[in-house]
Amino acid sequence: MVGISKKQVRIGMVGYKFMGKAHSHAYRDVAFYFDNNVEPVMQAICGRNEAGVKEAAAKMGWQSYETDWRKLIEREDIDLIDIVTTNNSHAEIAIAAAEAGKHVYCEKPLSMTLEQSARMLEAVEKNGVIHMINHNYRFAPAVQFAKRLIQSGRLGKIYHIRATYLQDWIMDPSFPLVWRLNKEVSGSGAHGDLAAHIVDLARFLVGEFKEVNGMMETFIKERPIVEQSSGLSGTASSEQMGEVNVDDASIFMARFENGAIGTFEATRFAGGNRNGNRFEINGEKGSIRWDVEHMNNLQVYFHDDEPGLQGYRTISCTEEMHPYASAYWPAAHIIGYEHTFINLAVELLNGIDKGYSPSPNFMDGVKNQAVLEAVEQSASSRQWVSISQVQQSSEYSM
Repeated sequence: MVGISKKQVRIGMVGYKFMGKAHSHAYRDVAFYFDNNVEPVMQAICGRNEAGVKEAAAKMGWQSYETDWRKLIEREDIDLIDIVTTNNSHAEIAIAAAEAGKHVYCEKPLSMTLEQSARMLEAVEKNGVIHMINHNYRFAPAVQFAKRLIQSGRLGKIYHIRATYLQDWIMDPSFPLVWRLNKEVSGSGAHGDLAAHIVDLARFLVGEFKEVNGMMETFIKERPIVEQSSGLSGTASSEQMGEVNVDDASIFMARFENGAIGTFEATRFAGGNRNGNRFEINGEKGSIRWDVEHMNNLQVYFHDDEPGLQGYRTISCTEEMHPYASAYWPAAHIIGYEHTFINLAVELLNGIDKGYSPSPNFMDGVKNQAVLEAVEQSASSRQWVSISQVQQSSEYSM
């Protein structure tokens, strides 16, 4: 309301491309849709290319810019560090930010390894700062409604989850060797980039993983050296080739602590799938299905429906009783991908206001990383691998 002053959270963001744009948009719009006690102030953005970061600051609405993230963290006018950089820099930046007393919001996957993720969690907990990881798909109203149905017992005991994240943007062998295809920068390929999301959704909706059995494959072993890249695109510098040292696809089976079982597939080689993040969950009393390309809808089936009328019904999760929906438009006036970031942002700001770290936070990031590493170990050994085994071998325990 006009005239009511709000607590300000002054944000410094490191990185400014694909996810930088999504995060910036969320900060700009969150107060437009949600009435809360905290106002995000887009204080400074940081990037190594001065011309690029200066242009991004002007376009996206940041008040200032830096070219060294260390200087950003040192600034006394920054309360929250938002990390949207390549995976290999997450741990260093997050730990330094926490040690400087800054709250931390980090892109997924949390880091390159479970050991790094554990050190990040230790740093934020030791320094008492608020922390979150960006798994924005949790914040689609339909996914939140799915969680409510499961928690309320409407599906009964959960038996199955089958989840896929299918893309096709690197199928052309002449597509260049962008950073996501370089293990030293990304940590892994489709597995860490895409499977990280469906692992998080599975943990959110079904429960904790017990053990996994997986396989991973790289279809294109060499690609042209990249000259420049942005988001999910890039241009080759010459005919010189470089090794692709990450997976193009991962597939794994899983058992959960609660007895449920699951199958998971993440690939960048599923032609015709631009962003096929989908899951189906089956329980003793009913089932649900969701597809991010139709993210406002949740398909629901209940066993006790009248015979002859049984089958999946499509629920448009846009009515006021659905999570977050009342902040937006009248029923069936759909929201989009960018609004999942806004919904996460309001939770982050509320957490900072009230002094708690909303889920998904760095603990979730650590648990997700343990599952990802267990799959990698299983693919290498061709055996089932328990999550507890991975945690113990990394000298980290929950």
